[in-house]
Amino acid sequence: MIGSSFSTLDWSIFFLYFALLALSSYWFSRTKIDSTKEYFTASNAMPTLAVAMSILATSQSAATFLGVPEFSYAHNFTLIGFYFSSLLAVFFVAKYFVPRFYAINAITVYELLEKRYGANAKRQAGVMFLFGRIMASGARLYIAALAISMILFLDITALHMLLSISLLLFGALIYTYFGGVKSVILSDSIQAITYVSAGVIVLFYLYSSLHTTDILSVLNAKDKLIFIDTDLDGKFSIVGLLSGWLLLNIAAFGLDQDMTQRVLSCKDKNEASRALILSIVFTIPVVLLFLSIGALLFVHYQESTLSQSFQGEKITIFMYYILNEMPEGIRGFVTVGAIAAALSSTNSVLGAMASVAIEDIYRPYRLQKEPTTEESHFLKASKNAILFFALALFCMAFLSYFWQRYAELSLIGFALGVMAFAYTGLLGVFFAAIFTKRGNATTVPFALAGGFLIVLALQPYSFGLSIGFAWQITIGTIVAFGIMLTGESDE
Repeated sequence: MIGSSFSTLDWSIFFLYFALLALSSYWFSRTKIDSTKEYFTASNAMPTLAVAMSILATSQSAATFLGVPEFSYAHNFTLIGFYFSSLLAVFFVAKYFVPRFYAINAITVYELLEKRYGANAKRQAGVMFLFGRIMASGARLYIAALAISMILFLDITALHMLLSISLLLFGALIYTYFGGVKSVILSDSIQAITYVSAGVIVLFYLYSSLHTTDILSVLNAKDKLIFIDTDLDGKFSIVGLLSGWLLLNIAAFGLDQDMTQRVLSCKDKNEASRALILSIVFTIPVVLLFLSIGALLFVHYQESTLSQSFQGEKITIFMYYILNEMPEGIRGFVTVGAIAAALSSTNSVLGAMASVAIEDIYRPYRLQKEPTTEESHFLKASKNAILFFALALFCMAFLSYFWQRYAELSLIGFALGVMAFAYTGLLGVFFAAIFTKRGNATTVPFALAGGFLIVLALQPYSFGLSIGFAWQITIGTIVAFGIMLTGESDE
């Protein structure tokens, strides 16, 4: 069954949302920007609450918006353990990483490696980040565009996918290109409020529609209200949450410029640390909200046999509900909620990739070649870099569309995991830099490559191995760290 098309009310909500985007983009971008530091870190003047909201918004993509309800629909509430692992991770990052970033007045996190291992280490880590981010964020853009095309056009033809991808990139660009990270951070508050509000409306509507059902009895009978995974082999077991998932979160919040660019925009290390911790405190109830939606969808569909597919694409239960049963008005609001989730993760990554490309790679090269290069040149280059990476994400997203139809190996599955593959090498290098006096410029590229290759080798499609992802991250990090320890310090 295919859902009905957008109603006049749905389209009104849709266009009102984009009018708000345009107006807020103009308002947030009024300040004149004179340097890349101001463009990429807002001259360390962003308030703690705004940064916390921005980190929350950045961590929630359209895949999260649609995927979290799928988890509780199919399983239970144990996914919440991942976010408590995130809370431990940000305490760790706040204590050991953030003070070091502020001590060197960093614009990107990889500048710390330059202080420890030289300019090549910074450049190599930056390239690793850019490679992973183009793949991972391009794949996320594709997933978001897939959802938008299904809802807006009721199909996923190449033309409508192209329009959906372009729509999302345009929304991200109007903030990032003109206003830099300040505009992105302020706009993320709007996006966060939008998609959380959409979730609250859906939860209330679903709950109201089930008023004659004993919801808790149904969920209890099917073991849907389990919050702690006591199975040692479970995906979110305590062991996994305190090992691989913890390492993954440390990397995501401390070593990925996509997240840490916001952290580096605070006034000082103390406010940055508070913003990080607050972001997860805010995130946990948001995730519980969407897990609850999945649980209510289970109650709603408990006697039904559903075909969760749309024109050959597997869809989540939330998307199935949006396409087939969601009433007008709410459908429009949920659509802008999904767009808001996608925009908040896309606009952030454009600025993050541009900051690494310019500050870690291009600026040192340019200044070595022409030491008198003015700051205005780098500011212009930063804006051009944002346009370049928008094009790169567009190409990756559109490539994903065709690859999914003609290749046996899922490019999406690989691309979404690439950033995690890259994290293992970065974790090994940063742990050696911060906690030991070992390692040097020679061991850095071997550690970065070693961590990546170990996780790649542990994938089922490589050698047929079956090992949990948390263990893959743990093993990859240990290998990368071990490679760093083989080198004596250059200091």
